[in-house]
Amino acid sequence: MLTPRTQYARSGDVYLAYQVIGDGARDIVLAADWASHLELMWEQPIMAEFVSSLTRFARVLLFDIRGTGLSDSVVSSGVSPEDWIEDVGAVMDAAGSERATLIAHGHAVQMALMAAAMHPERVEALVLINGFARLARADDYPAGLPLEAQELGLEGIRTQWGTGSLARFLAPSVAERPGVEEWWGKVERFAGSPGTAVAKMRMVLDLDVRSVLPLVSVPTLVIHSRESLYIRVGHSRYLVEHIKDARLLERDSADHWLLPEPDLLGPIEEFVTGSRSEITEQDRFLATVLFVDVVGSTQYASEFGDRSWRAALDRFEQTAGEVLRHFEGTLERATGDGVLATFAGPARAIRCASHFHDEVRRSGMEVRCGLHAGEVTRRPEGIAGLAIHIGARVCALAAPGEVLVTRTVRDLVAGSGISFEERGEHELKGVPETWTLYAATS
Repeated sequence: MLTPRTQYARSGDVYLAYQVIGDGARDIVLAADWASHLELMWEQPIMAEFVSSLTRFARVLLFDIRGTGLSDSVVSSGVSPEDWIEDVGAVMDAAGSERATLIAHGHAVQMALMAAAMHPERVEALVLINGFARLARADDYPAGLPLEAQELGLEGIRTQWGTGSLARFLAPSVAERPGVEEWWGKVERFAGSPGTAVAKMRMVLDLDVRSVLPLVSVPTLVIHSRESLYIRVGHSRYLVEHIKDARLLERDSADHWLLPEPDLLGPIEEFVTGSRSEITEQDRFLATVLFVDVVGSTQYASEFGDRSWRAALDRFEQTAGEVLRHFEGTLERATGDGVLATFAGPARAIRCASHFHDEVRRSGMEVRCGLHAGEVTRRPEGIAGLAIHIGARVCALAAPGEVLVTRTVRDLVAGSGISFEERGEHELKGVPETWTLYAATS
């Protein structure tokens, strides 16, 4: 999936980075755990798939909580509960949302609980995933981390932060996949330095919002991975015991991360909407996916000015429509300087990509193209599936002017007269195994 546009909402003197995904009739505010980065999240297909799945039934507002990712860094001066309450409202105001369901994960559960208790008129419901009201152990809170475990956790952050190795602890079911650990290390580094991470974790360990639980009056679904080694299930059981009419769903999982699993997404959809949609076989189909990206768009805009760049993009979009119609492709998504299209057959897709390149070059622009063939799913908000992520990764590896394809595409066009040159084996971020890629030459 292409990365949504990042915007900023102002909460007091702090700027919060947020994105709006989808255009559903209801709103969801998704607040992830404290180590996050809005734009890097979209580089990992499993994370992008989770958010995209929510857009089947809602418009999703996604943001980095203050002190992390693309939002202002404020850890050194501390964060008060009032700040978090205002932050949720600021993001909703900026996106034009009057009332929303809050889906909160990990530490963000504390923020969501306070927002729901203080502003129930804006919070329609709560979905609390692998979270807690208090993380540290106390005499009256045995579910919390004991002091020795707290120190081990802080030491692990000091010594391993930025390496991605903590992914094995946070998401054991996917951590061994190629690229996942490297991606998580990048998220950690961009979320904050080791010192910032330690300070943030100490703040989380000091925070206790148990006093607000009796004040939460909105419908609440609490979900927990029963085998999690990070946040023990006792935390969620405590929440359910102290929030009126809250429901608890314990999953047979050890993953702390938000992963696109049916036993997680299905209950969320049913809780939010009152029903659960099913993907039918007719929604799944084999397609050749074509990604086209303009090369050097930032440099072009800088050299020729916004007006010339806008005119060039208009010509690009017009050319895309004309070429796709000629080769019977379906435009799935356009982003100004990029196109995602699908085709019933790979040979037609390759010829379309080559023709598209020749056409836009006449207007002084250069593009790169990437193709893959596989199963995709048709959803109200657009197509989804691993094939989409593979096509995007292949396009990113293509050289300017190159039409780069996977072995799957090459094998499907055998006998078509199209020639290829091998471009070696590559690891595609977030995709299992290595992939042999080929450049279409004729």
